[in-house]
Amino acid sequence: MTDTLQPRPEPSKKPESAIDDALESSLSAGSAVRPAPGAPLKKQWDKELEAQLEEALKDFGAESFNEPPPAAAPVRRDRVDDRSKKPGRSERPGSRPLRSERFDSPKPEKKIGKVIAVRGKNVFVDLGAKSEGVVALERFGDNPPKPGDKLEVVVDRFDEDEGILLLSLKGDTVEANWENLRPGLVVEARVDKVNKGGLEVVVDGIRGFLPIGQIDINHVVDPSIYINQKFAVVVTEADQRNKNLVVSRREQLERERAEARAKTWTELAEGQIRKGVVRSLKEYGAFVDIGGVDGLLHVGDTSWTRVKDISALLKVGQEVEVKILKIDRETQKIGLGLKQLTSSPWDMVDVNYARGMTVPGKVTRLMEFGAFVEIEPGVEGLVHISEISPNRVRRVADILKPDQEVEVRILSIDSEAKKIALSLRPLVETKPAAAEEEDEVDEAPRPPKPEPKIPLKGGIGGGNPFSALLKDAKNQSSRDDQK
Repeated sequence: MTDTLQPRPEPSKKPESAIDDALESSLSAGSAVRPAPGAPLKKQWDKELEAQLEEALKDFGAESFNEPPPAAAPVRRDRVDDRSKKPGRSERPGSRPLRSERFDSPKPEKKIGKVIAVRGKNVFVDLGAKSEGVVALERFGDNPPKPGDKLEVVVDRFDEDEGILLLSLKGDTVEANWENLRPGLVVEARVDKVNKGGLEVVVDGIRGFLPIGQIDINHVVDPSIYINQKFAVVVTEADQRNKNLVVSRREQLERERAEARAKTWTELAEGQIRKGVVRSLKEYGAFVDIGGVDGLLHVGDTSWTRVKDISALLKVGQEVEVKILKIDRETQKIGLGLKQLTSSPWDMVDVNYARGMTVPGKVTRLMEFGAFVEIEPGVEGLVHISEISPNRVRRVADILKPDQEVEVRILSIDSEAKKIALSLRPLVETKPAAAEEEDEVDEAPRPPKPEPKIPLKGGIGGGNPFSALLKDAKNQSSRDDQK
């Protein structure tokens, strides 16, 4: 096969004079220096470059090659210049960094430290391994720490001038700049305006973007309500080269919620009264956040009166006070009650009502076996189908309608079972005494009926109906014979 290979033809070479002419023309076109008249421009440039090279190497001798290179100063890993890395896509002018490149920065390192001392406006913390840090005293508010207290802190950066680590409390915001901005850092953002995809925010003078899906844990319908508000957010993307800053409030809320959830489960107990926030509404009830934990407030436990639409009673985001009715730690389900915080109207039923009373009411529900009538808010009684009318009722809906006002009579009361039997049938009417006397005066005595001469047909005990006639005929015949 080697015999069949043909040598590759060499490219044609231009004469050296042609190359010099082309180079001279290009240099003369882009040069700002006027060439000497009559001197070739290429030779003039060669002389200038040679003079500059000699000037640069005049202090450089051959003995310099034998000297060892100076020892390099120790460089911190977190201070390595990014320009020493191999240029990639994100370093090209105008290019957007890849998603994998945007999240290369290390997240804030959480550590447990011990308070050494409180001096001035700073709290000094021992992080172990002969490293110390400082936290601003104002971060603690009205509860400053004491020496010996343990704190969970986050390392923000290293202050080279002071030679100490700058720390912040877990979940606390820090003063942001392009040098310390990195994914995972918690900063304070102020909402400036609304755009198509979310909110434009300002973080210590740096403009950023908060996507609409990262504003809250729940779905946000109108993001304009957040304008001019300030809240803590988590940095999710920080690109100093392209001035691109993206933050998330939802991630910060989920962090706080996870911390509160663990604490709440250790404190929960049945019968407790806790404050919560309505997170969502369903047909069967509402879910209420009582400190990182969601509980179900059933529609039947919202009010003593019957609730048709729970949205008329509660709103998403509303703060409510609820009572814990039931806790299932295995399934992590919690039952809540709202009406249990007020007294039940059934507690006074025996005092306010008695058997035989006639009271006004309103029809609330129609059933096949009767109708429920509310005689006061939260107190309902049953009118059985047999007690609706003195006549036979085939369908309850033929006589009664929902929300109809009626007068009912109490038949029985069972306050313990929360049952009241009602009736719509009128009482049996009795005639007045005066009317009875008038009937006696008007009525004249009637004469007694004459006894029939001929006995009625039929008889008692199965006798012959013609036996009496036969006996009379015989008696008449005997009297005639005697005459």
